[in-house]
Amino acid sequence: MLRIILANIILFFLPFLAYGFWLWLNNKAHVSEHWRKGPMAWLALTGIALVGVSFIIMASIKQAPDGAEYRPAHMENGVFVPGRYE
Repeated sequence: MLRIILANIILFFLPFLAYGFWLWLNNKAHVSEHWRKGPMAWLALTGIALVGVSFIIMASIKQAPDGAEYRPAHMENGVFVPGRYE
């Protein structure tokens, strides 16, 4: 679960990082007005769109084969048996 949360946080901040890198390449990053007058709403909307697309992709990827039943992880004779599809 932590991997999914971190991936979505990175996806949200990716447009901000790209904009900051673009300002740095153009030697405008030292002037803070580019950040204040910059397209912050567009960057936020782009980040939200990236996160939304990642949710759609994750929901559409099927983890189990058709007709498979999930067996949760359990202890069997003192040995840990990981969860699996049967």
